[in-house]
Amino acid sequence: MIRFLTAGESHGDALIGIIEGLPSNLFFDIDFINQELGRRQMGYGRSNRMAIERDEIKLLSGVNKNLTTGNPIAIMIKNRGKNVDLIEVTRPRPGHGDLAGTLKYNLEGGRNVLERASARETAMRVALGAICKLLLKEFHIKIYSHIVQIGEIKVSDEVYLNIKEEDLLRADESPVRVLDKDREGEILSAIDKAKEKGDTLGGILEVIGKNIPIGLGSYANWDRKIDGKIAYGIMSIPGVKGIEFGLGFETASRPGSQVHDEIYHDGNRFYRKTNNAGGMEAGVTNGEDIVFRAVMKPIPTLRKALRTVDIRTKEGVVAQFERSDVCAVPAASIVAENILAYILANEMVLKFGGDSLEEMKENFKNYKEILENR
Repeated sequence: MIRFLTAGESHGDALIGIIEGLPSNLFFDIDFINQELGRRQMGYGRSNRMAIERDEIKLLSGVNKNLTTGNPIAIMIKNRGKNVDLIEVTRPRPGHGDLAGTLKYNLEGGRNVLERASARETAMRVALGAICKLLLKEFHIKIYSHIVQIGEIKVSDEVYLNIKEEDLLRADESPVRVLDKDREGEILSAIDKAKEKGDTLGGILEVIGKNIPIGLGSYANWDRKIDGKIAYGIMSIPGVKGIEFGLGFETASRPGSQVHDEIYHDGNRFYRKTNNAGGMEAGVTNGEDIVFRAVMKPIPTLRKALRTVDIRTKEGVVAQFERSDVCAVPAASIVAENILAYILANEMVLKFGGDSLEEMKENFKNYKEILENR
């Protein structure tokens, strides 16, 4: 299996990542990884830290002559936005982990908590996920994302329900990664208004995985279900408060006859005309696109500070302010893409095995032949 670890603080010297379990002889495309890091830094409503950071990886181990060796891969991302004069956080911010973390670890304040709980850590998860995307590319698996809502503004149903792959390729052209140009201006204006008021905005992102093979995941035990693994990974993104697959919560208001995807066969393969299940049934991929949406709450660091209690004096005060985004939903969609990439890459390794890319591809080819003969 593939597994990874990250280390580092928001304003420390660097972020460190180690990933192991990838096959040997995979082309290690540093430019692509850095491009993914650049995509994470995009988006209207980001803080001025995005103008300071120029995220790029430094490769430390696990690659020789641009090919993975099968050994653990270690990478580093230097922090340019570090600061040695950071003050202790004694006025915990509602919505952050400041108070809970301070009490859990018996600290004087929340500085050590926010340094690690910060979304800055997701830069390394994007870099490691991008390595997994390189593996998925070898099997023609693609992952896209776009934004369907920010604040109260939703993209139109017509755009949302008729998305084509070529449309998804254009998401990065929008400063808020929306495919509905008519709503883009409204969203930009809403972000500006929130900033003027010292407030923040959340939203909903959608991620779509294409060319997903049948049979990833398992129904055999609860912790092997792929939708459960995806939910676990996506819910670990800072600020994400919910996830739904396919038709999602809408299924509660429809009868079963309008929910479940009918099965057809075209003489060569099984397929569905709808994808209300979001590409998974019983914790196993069914060959349709993986589709999920996640909701991100408004960032809880507000210039229009909320009420809190000083940890030391126990007096009522307003919360401390740290440099923060007004809206980070577009950035969260890139993080979500790369978390899905890690989960899918891990499932591919679990199912098709192989110490080298060549062995893994041969196993995948044999599996496809078995399916074609069913």
